[in-house]
Amino acid sequence: MKQAYDVIVVGAGNAALCSAIAASEQGAKVVVLEKAPKHKRGGNSFFTDGAIRVAYEDFHQIREIIPDITDEEADKIEMPVYTKDDYYDDLMRVTAGKSDTDLAHQLVGSSLETIKWMRQQGIAFELNTKNQSFINDGKRHFWGGLPLKTKNKGIGLMGQLFHRIDELGIDVLYEARAMKLLKEADRVNGVVVEHHGEAKALQGASVVLACGSFEADKEMRKQHIGDEWEAAIVRGTEFNTGDGIEMALAVGAQKYGEWSGCHSIGTDYNAPRVGDFEKPGDIFKKHSYPISIMLNKDGQRFVDEGADFRNYTYAKYGKEILKQKDHVAYQIYDVTLRPLLREEYDLEEATSFQADTLEELVDQLPVNKKAFIETIYEYNDAVQAGTFNPSIKDGKHTEGITPPKTNWAAKIEQGPFYAFPVTCGITFAFGGLHVNTDGKVLDEDAQPINGLFAAGEMVGGIFYENYPGGSGLMSGAVYGKIAGTEAGKYVQSVNVMK
Repeated sequence: MKQAYDVIVVGAGNAALCSAIAASEQGAKVVVLEKAPKHKRGGNSFFTDGAIRVAYEDFHQIREIIPDITDEEADKIEMPVYTKDDYYDDLMRVTAGKSDTDLAHQLVGSSLETIKWMRQQGIAFELNTKNQSFINDGKRHFWGGLPLKTKNKGIGLMGQLFHRIDELGIDVLYEARAMKLLKEADRVNGVVVEHHGEAKALQGASVVLACGSFEADKEMRKQHIGDEWEAAIVRGTEFNTGDGIEMALAVGAQKYGEWSGCHSIGTDYNAPRVGDFEKPGDIFKKHSYPISIMLNKDGQRFVDEGADFRNYTYAKYGKEILKQKDHVAYQIYDVTLRPLLREEYDLEEATSFQADTLEELVDQLPVNKKAFIETIYEYNDAVQAGTFNPSIKDGKHTEGITPPKTNWAAKIEQGPFYAFPVTCGITFAFGGLHVNTDGKVLDEDAQPINGLFAAGEMVGGIFYENYPGGSGLMSGAVYGKIAGTEAGKYVQSVNVMK
């Protein structure tokens, strides 16, 4: 703690470690402050499924990132291109056009080069086959613009990032809670840290805040998102309690983005209340709902399950589940749909009910049984003819019921039948700090605060209402790399001025 550092990085997830590595590449002496103990390090990134959204012009660019794909394997893969325009349009579409255009263009435009840079740092990638592809006529067809993931999910990502940190000789302090930013004249130049119960001042020429949002703090959730959010499960780390945001606001940073919004999903009703480091890898999510029908305890459907690919709806449907009685809903499938469900439905941790008839299934659930059965029968009667194809938006829909089902409307009529209870799990809050495309934190006049940078979930203004799956991890890496690079360059400029 007595050492002098050039760059202090607060946080130890994907964005933070990308920042630390990038700052080190600029010749800076870097320290990482991790609030958690070592066995709980890695932030939300440790819990991620690893899907990461990147713009690419052709399959060849994906093969450069995953060079062990053989020619024989490549011949059996159908992968639509996903251009920068596609990515940007998806981001704008799901955020209702509210995403900050400059930040969005930076995220999209830097995505491929950042993936290549991550690979240079030792991060391994693989095809997202289980969750984003189907076999048809002997070929694997990818869909949804999300064919890439980190190898061994977030566990592998963070293991490889920490390995790179060790290779570069970057110090990491555990159980080190950043409490206050130090400021001299017009620039941030350090952090007050509580380390092993003692508060100490740690000096540095620049600070990168990358310690997540406030989703793990019940009071902040209630204050900014709504009273009902006290009941939400925290899907990731218990240590994201808004410390970095509050420190930045205290030195004049500007709030930015949708403070009343968040990323939330439908997760297993019996999932741990906070992320379980013994069971990481996003194993509790339940993301096959687009081919289900989803009912609340009153026996009513409440969303269009097939409005779009799950990549573009899952981050907002958790909120809809939270609104239901007792914050619970039930995904219903029959035997024809059961083999199509994602792998998380087959895990021993998955809560499920099964019966040979619908009546027997519903008898096991604490619901309005009469209304529940009637809704399923009404749905079946509303299903229109067409070809069911989960690899495309097939247009197989319902008519005459509300809400409608726009795609993947298959009747629930062949036993055995299955019910999976889900509740709402919050991932991160959308509100954060105003940061420019160089990762510099801006003040109330939208001017950079000298020496202060931010990345990851602390960056406000990119996501509103919803987000395209995999773009959060990509944003963390893009702005982590940028913030670290700019913090390292800033150190050089300060040294020159001295």
